[in-house]
Amino acid sequence: MSIAATRPAMIASRLFPPLTWWHRVTPATFKADLIAGLTGAIVVLPQGVAFAAIAGMPPVYGLYAGMVPAIVAALFGSSWHLVSGPTTAASIVLFSLLSPLAEPGSAAYVSLALALTFLVGVTQLFLGLLRLGVLVNFISHSVVIGFTSGAALLIAANQMHHFFGISIPQGSDFIPVMSG
Repeated sequence: MSIAATRPAMIASRLFPPLTWWHRVTPATFKADLIAGLTGAIVVLPQGVAFAAIAGMPPVYGLYAGMVPAIVAALFGSSWHLVSGPTTAASIVLFSLLSPLAEPGSAAYVSLALALTFLVGVTQLFLGLLRLGVLVNFISHSVVIGFTSGAALLIAANQMHHFFGISIPQGSDFIPVMSG
């Protein structure tokens, strides 16, 4: 087979990774994958509902956020071990960005959240097509730890009103919440 004939196949497999591994699927591996998928769903779907609550979204959006990214990642991702879907950090960032602009859970808030997540997805697609994922290797461990710690503090501050039953003004910053 000539190099010119294999080039379209290589391009197709890069755009749709299951073409590279589909021939390895057997009834035994399919059964194992099905069990793994159901087990993952049992864990991810309730988490998605919780992440939606943290993000200020109606709970049903957590179900969508738990299912759709996993399907897209399975069809277009190149990693068998990649975790996709909502995270605590992404949920709190969404809440912190949008809560000053609209009432969490309202139609306006949901519209803003959908627009923002769509733009993030387009940006990720663009960066992926340019093969810029390698830039993640240049983010130091200290930055990742700082981001994670900051997200944990923001989550704690935003859940204070639930825990203590106190009133906290909408869209308040971290320092006023903790000092009040």
